Amino acid sequence: MARTPTDKASKRDKSPSEPQDEPQLAGSKILVVEDNAQHLELLVAYLDGLQCQVRTASDGIEAMDKIHDDPPDLILLDVMMPRMSGFEVCRKLKTDPGTRDIPILMVTALNEMTDIERGVESGTDDFISKPVNRLELTTRVRSLLRVRHLKNELERTLAYLNDVESRARHTPG
Repeated sequence: MARTPTDKASKRDKSPSEPQDEPQLAGSKILVVEDNAQHLELLVAYLDGLQCQVRTASDGIEAMDKIHDDPPDLILLDVMMPRMSGFEVCRKLKTDPGTRDIPILMVTALNEMTDIERGVESGTDDFISKPVNRLELTTRVRSLLRVRHLKNELERTLAYLNDVESRARHTPG
């Protein structure tokens, strides 16, 4: 049987330790925010094996614009950036009702406990340290995207049940 461009195997052969992408993760939107061009290129290359749409931003202000124009399903966020730090971006997103549910994975070279505490206080969902390991990155990305999609599914189900319950109360008989 001939492979078509949409066949998973035609994209890139997976190693035995690399799980196949779950169907609900295909097409997920990831925003990678990194001011160092080499680090950005590496992160994007590591995410290439996932069937996700990857966009990039080179600083916090550009990231905020892109997030508000088209909210991603996950943000990989460098901590130390010009114009607006990752901590500040995270804090702003987590206090905004329209963006607070977007999972944020902070990518950092910082490893002091105070930096980790600062990230937690700003609302990050997870951390990964530089230099980034590909398997660790893709595993954490898959996990955070699964949580994001399950939460969205739960919210849709609850809205549907509330609608059904509301109609049942207003139906005579």
